[in-house]
Amino acid sequence: MVRGFSGRARSRRRVVSTREDRTDQTELNEDFAEALGAFENYLLYEKARSPETVRAYTSDLHSLFSSAQARGAAGVREIELDRLRTWLAEGYDRDESRGTMARKASSIRSFFSWAEGRGLVASNPAARLKSPQGRRSLPKVLSTQDMGEILGVLAADLSERPGDAQVLRTIAVIELLYSAGLRISELCSADLNSIDQERRTVSVVGKGNKQRTVPLGIPAMQAVQAWITQGRTQWVRGNQTALFLGPRGQRAGQRQIREDLNAILARATSTGASGAHVFRHTAATHMVDGGADIRAVQEMLGHSTLATTQIYTHVSVDRLAQTYRRAHPRA
Repeated sequence: MVRGFSGRARSRRRVVSTREDRTDQTELNEDFAEALGAFENYLLYEKARSPETVRAYTSDLHSLFSSAQARGAAGVREIELDRLRTWLAEGYDRDESRGTMARKASSIRSFFSWAEGRGLVASNPAARLKSPQGRRSLPKVLSTQDMGEILGVLAADLSERPGDAQVLRTIAVIELLYSAGLRISELCSADLNSIDQERRTVSVVGKGNKQRTVPLGIPAMQAVQAWITQGRTQWVRGNQTALFLGPRGQRAGQRQIREDLNAILARATSTGASGAHVFRHTAATHMVDGGADIRAVQEMLGHSTLATTQIYTHVSVDRLAQTYRRAHPRA
């Protein structure tokens, strides 16, 4: 048994990352498995990390432990700095993105800092691990014309199928993501009382269990009201409090929302954009384009540091350069 791993922690119900959630299905030995389980409980219960963060970190560590185990390591005490560097290098060889590599490094640092504090390792091998370097790719952003086309396609769908709950939900989801710059996890965890119709705001719980309240535009508020009064009533069962529901009356999951968004993006635009995050990126970039203070955008997005938000200033400069090259006669 791994030292520092309490029976109480092991007995807690595992609700975040099961074996089925991981692409790597390698069976870990007892030492690695117990260390991973204890760290997962630490992230979930003590640090209150989001399920998505916990799943990503434990998946990264499962991959690291599988790699180390395959090369003869019997437990976490036998993982050294060279093994960490080799594992990260394998990610580079697979052309993993800069963001993925940075997250993997963060997963490693978090785990070994925790493990050292609990006596699971004699010293922290990740303390001297440098952050992965590479070109930071700018997020894809939709133009105002793209947004108009997306909402136009949905308006036509609603005209053909008046009161269709699926269409009403998709319109409300897109308007809310774009108006407030929400994360998909924040949107799916929102309840009816998260919406303040009088003040035109939405309150959400973001990363690190931090709550924030974000203003909503009139079109977003109207779309949400239409969903609540016309669409949600068709699907609701019992006293369900979730703002967005699925056809069976349960809280809508991230997967079904993403599928809806990817479908409409494929139908309405030729940008190649996909996923819910493109609407968050678009909201932030359009705010910066419109002259919003970067700190106000940081607060709206719920970023803990300004550095994370500043990528949108680069996006706006890049967009300005493209416009300049297209429009200026001497560009």
